Amino acid sequence: MHRAVLIANPSASQFTGGLFRKVAATLSDRFELSTLWPVSGPDTMRQTKTAVQDGVDVVFAMGGDGVAHHVANGLAGSETALGLIPAGTTNVLARILSIPSSPLKAAQAATEYDPHPTRVARVSATLAGKRTERVATFSIGVGFDAAVVEAAERKPYAKIRFGGVYYASTAVGRLTSDWRSQLPNLRVEANDDPFDAVAALTQVHHPYTYFGRIPLHLTKEAPQGMATLAVGKLGFRNATSLVSRAVLRRTHTERSGAHLWTGYDRITIDADPPSPFQADGELLGTASHIEITPVEQGMLVLRPRQESADQEAPNGD
Repeated sequence: MHRAVLIANPSASQFTGGLFRKVAATLSDRFELSTLWPVSGPDTMRQTKTAVQDGVDVVFAMGGDGVAHHVANGLAGSETALGLIPAGTTNVLARILSIPSSPLKAAQAATEYDPHPTRVARVSATLAGKRTERVATFSIGVGFDAAVVEAAERKPYAKIRFGGVYYASTAVGRLTSDWRSQLPNLRVEANDDPFDAVAALTQVHHPYTYFGRIPLHLTKEAPQGMATLAVGKLGFRNATSLVSRAVLRRTHTERSGAHLWTGYDRITIDADPPSPFQADGELLGTASHIEITPVEQGMLVLRPRQESADQEAPNGD
């Protein structure tokens, strides 16, 4: 029998003790299961790395995208697979990978899934003169996007209760205040093609599904590899136009105040002054230089065989 560890975040919006016991019992049908209760993101990474060193076959993340991000970073570069039990508010990664949104259904499905190599992004950033390395599973945001995450984190209970609606209202608040007159401080460049911007969003998989059943497409068709959209100017009207284009699969052009790169081997972002950045919705700090590299087959994940990048719509089970 394969060995597995279940790491849970009891603060996740869908978490209950009864649900946790049902999930653990379901997973125990296939796995020799043990459970861990980390107290923070860094502790989650530490305990995941210990599980990898102990030869565990799968580490399950029960919670939202935050616990999935920290488990993924503990697994980076290993042969141990990531399992997802979505119990958070938005569960973007699980939705992208077509994993059932019900925690119990996800556990039942996990007993049938095989581990499949899955794309991730390697993020190398300079913070206060020091280099930090992270893995991102579905998105990296620099500038405005990360500033919205930073503002939203000040009211964690509102984030848990209202999810995407709270983030949207926070974004509008930032957009109509200090960010509408923000001058470009980012130089984004890939394939010798630079662009000056106030914000940059990188999509690891296609499409991006933060708003649940409404996917956001940075490209009209599924790109070969990752995609990055840089925005040269903000303001409510321009931001609304960019979102509508993403929903309706319209092409982003420089005429719309944006620039798009796809299929690159590396993209760099220099920020002067340093800018906040996030990966998978986790605020990681304020960076002066960021390098993002796609890693095809970078992590084993228990999931359906076909990646969402090849699908037309996210799963809504």
